[in-house]
Amino acid sequence: MKWVTIKNQKGAMVQIHGNQAIQKLLFLILILCSFVYSAEVEEFSYVAEAKALVSDTEIVAGNMIRLKIRANGDKVVFPNIEEIDGVKVLEQHEIIVNRPHYINGVLKKERTILILTFAPHHDVTIPSYDVKIDGRMYKTEPVKIKVMPATAQNIEDNNKFFLHLEVDKKSVMVGEAIVATVYLSLKLGLQLSENPQYTKPAFKGFFSKELGDEKVYQEGNRQITELKYLLTPQSEGDFTVGPARAKLGEVDKKRRDMFGRFIRTRWVPIASDRVKIKVTKKPQESDLVGSFTIENSLDTKNVKANKPVTLTVKVTGDGTLEDFEFSDFEIDGVTVYGDDAEIATGLSNNTVHSTYSKSFAFISDNDFTIPARRISIYDTKSKMVKYLEVPSYDVHVEGSQALATQKPQVKIPAAGKMHSNLKIPQKSMLDTEEENNFSKMQSSPPWWMIVLTFVLGFLVMYLFKYFPSMKWKRKGSTIKEHEALKILYAHINESKEIEDMVRKLYAKKHGDKSIIIDKTLLKMLLENKELRSKK
Repeated sequence: MKWVTIKNQKGAMVQIHGNQAIQKLLFLILILCSFVYSAEVEEFSYVAEAKALVSDTEIVAGNMIRLKIRANGDKVVFPNIEEIDGVKVLEQHEIIVNRPHYINGVLKKERTILILTFAPHHDVTIPSYDVKIDGRMYKTEPVKIKVMPATAQNIEDNNKFFLHLEVDKKSVMVGEAIVATVYLSLKLGLQLSENPQYTKPAFKGFFSKELGDEKVYQEGNRQITELKYLLTPQSEGDFTVGPARAKLGEVDKKRRDMFGRFIRTRWVPIASDRVKIKVTKKPQESDLVGSFTIENSLDTKNVKANKPVTLTVKVTGDGTLEDFEFSDFEIDGVTVYGDDAEIATGLSNNTVHSTYSKSFAFISDNDFTIPARRISIYDTKSKMVKYLEVPSYDVHVEGSQALATQKPQVKIPAAGKMHSNLKIPQKSMLDTEEENNFSKMQSSPPWWMIVLTFVLGFLVMYLFKYFPSMKWKRKGSTIKEHEALKILYAHINESKEIEDMVRKLYAKKHGDKSIIIDKTLLKMLLENKELRSKK
């Protein structure tokens, strides 16, 4: 049998059998081993490095750039990156990719990647970053990004989808309303596998509220989704609002299952532009900024004792009333109930239009006066401070003189929006005389009344055993205290007991823990047939 000596790619001499088929087979095996050895040498010669990679080097303003800083090594420390060439980083996170490789003959499996997302609106240069890998410093190469302006033509040609943010005013004063609008534009026919994941803009330094529902309409060959926000600046200064962000799940047409269906979603992050707003101090202090009118009405000026009188105040006009509050009244000798304000805000001819409405109920047993109120408004058109007036009202309480002679009632401390400042009337001479007369009338009963009472009591006890036994069922009260308050409030003027119970229930409802409700009395008042018939 013949043997043949050959040299492999390493330079080693190898003898193979003379059979031609076996020679060819062994030759192929040696070639494969040589490739494996070469790959192993390549991995073995692996060195630590830091490299910067970007998703695009040329974009249209509004698109997002994803920067990946890739580092090979066991222990990697990335720099803290909050801005890239003056552009704020919107998102960042690290991932570890397990890819087997050799370092100095030792198998390693870690590759760390820092991913940063930002949305430049001008040309930027990603600088060189220092990355610490296994105790040594490595530098990335700088990368230049060209940003084209977001003109209509660029948007049409280069964007399947984009976000845009705009405001109706870029220079306002504290308290002046601003309308911010976000547009999400999608090219018609675009197939999305998932609903967009939307994040509203950051409105730091502003009170913000969404105005109405989103609007969806078609404009040319694009579908537009529109969202509006009401912004109210809280302090003076230079502010930046935005960007709005979204992730859209686009169907990856390169991946299909065995039935030809698309099986993968490619999430594409996008961001809107940011807008700078300058907020200045109001030239003159005022409660509101805008143009408003006021309406007020009192349901009656003559009322029976302990019956409510209702004052309604309504402010309407152009501007925001979201953070406005009409303060409660405090009147000596009068209990005041203030309802929660009703505020409505919308757009009328692209102008913020607001309505504020609030009612107050006044209850007293003596004549009283509702004091006047004044609201100051800085009118942005006339550049002057104007005032809205709520006049004073004199209310006459019928029978107030007679009620003045009644015994004083203990005042219940107020809680929540209830203001009870009832004055305790001075003790009159009539009260003293009545008490003296009553004490004089008290004397020991005659002897025959005592005997008669004893006989009647014995007779009742004797006859009681002949009556059938009676089962008294206590009807459980199913009405809660807040429901009882609603029922009794409508009858507050019918008796002093009801008035006192209403005040106690109201005070307890608003957090006064010192109030103790007499359950027996409450049940008696609720079970009163006359009261129930009036419900």
